[in-house]
Amino acid sequence: MAHCSSDPSGKGHGQDTSSESIAVSSGSVDQAMKPVLFEIFGEIWNVQARLGQGVSASVYRVSSGGASTAAVKEFQADTQGGDYGYHKERSVLEDIQGHKNIVTLYGVFTNHSPAGVATRCLLLELLDVSVSELLVRVNTQGQAGVPQGGGSQPQGHSMWLVQHCARDVLEALAFLHREGYVHADLKPRNVLWSADDECFKLIDFGLSFKEGNQDVKYIQTDGYRAPEAERQNSLAQAGLEVDGDCSAAVDLWSLGIVLLEMYSGIKLKDTVRTYEWKCNSAAIVDHIFTGNSVMYPAIPVYHLRDLIKSMLHNDPKQRGTPQAALLNPFFSIPFAPRIEDLVLLPSPVLRLLNLIDDSHLHNEEEYDDISEDIKEECQKYGSVVSLLIPKENPGKGQVFVEYANAGDSKEAQRLLTGRTFDGKFVVATFYPLSAYKRGYLYQTVQ
Repeated sequence: MAHCSSDPSGKGHGQDTSSESIAVSSGSVDQAMKPVLFEIFGEIWNVQARLGQGVSASVYRVSSGGASTAAVKEFQADTQGGDYGYHKERSVLEDIQGHKNIVTLYGVFTNHSPAGVATRCLLLELLDVSVSELLVRVNTQGQAGVPQGGGSQPQGHSMWLVQHCARDVLEALAFLHREGYVHADLKPRNVLWSADDECFKLIDFGLSFKEGNQDVKYIQTDGYRAPEAERQNSLAQAGLEVDGDCSAAVDLWSLGIVLLEMYSGIKLKDTVRTYEWKCNSAAIVDHIFTGNSVMYPAIPVYHLRDLIKSMLHNDPKQRGTPQAALLNPFFSIPFAPRIEDLVLLPSPVLRLLNLIDDSHLHNEEEYDDISEDIKEECQKYGSVVSLLIPKENPGKGQVFVEYANAGDSKEAQRLLTGRTFDGKFVVATFYPLSAYKRGYLYQTVQ
């Protein structure tokens, strides 16, 4: 399991809790029967929400003091005395720490409840939104986050976002496989966005194993399970001897399905169960791309299609490696984000539209006054580090507000969107901190 932010002083969100768990973002929580607090390394951390609950563990968002936030994965007390799930995930996470696209483990501790029950816990980086949630949101939001009416066709994610996610996950897998590990449960709920590191991170290593030493009978989640894992699971369920372990190639298969879902906006769980898919998945991939290609330039679409098809060979030996996939021409094409992307992916920087017109920009006194007014308003939601209102393109008349952390900017984005200013509706999107710091202002695709 896991989550995102580069230090336990918090900034992020989400997790999953086992191969059967429910990973939830900070915006969708279950408050029922959650503990009130954890004592972690001699410090009291208050439980703010349950983020996910699975068969063997629950995940909570916790805070210490004012600003520090993190995630706690609490494993159920093992009446058999084995604590296998805890020890397994802890050992894998401790062995693979240090990569920017893999969730950070801050520490481990034992929690003692008022009832006297001792449970094993992981203190993890807190992450934001999962790819699963992004897929839901992109189909319930129109331009700039305006809800769409019912009955609309599924929308896929932009090429910018698909490329960003694909690169980050492939980097994580390249590192993981070099360390000798197979993730064995890659799915949209286990890929989460880090607002502070501006990247996607891989979480939930409860089914992971060392290649050549598979110690888990049933791997991967239905809908993202490679053919060889499907066969292995079926044999194990029938009580038959399994001949050989699955390889790291199962992770490439799962990623291929994830990327196809992101591109198409369609969940493929039922599709991959069909006889047609098993006989000729490449033809179905071609059909999906033919149906969507009108939305995108032809050449980038074909590169993405070929990348996905390379991951979906029935023969695991033909799927290649993450390193080879990263050399695909798809990753050499620069894409600009759409407005919807900047609404979906939190960062410490907000971009406000519909606030400024030319008259404000060319009158120095008005410019200074409105800058002060906007800063004063934005400071109601958190600590403002800087504010920029370009007088020329790119970015002319847009307002960029840098907050001290993503938590403050998320609160500001929620409260500012839809407000009126001089009779105009304010649109508040997030903006990549790295681009803002470099002075690079995207001309976003509408």
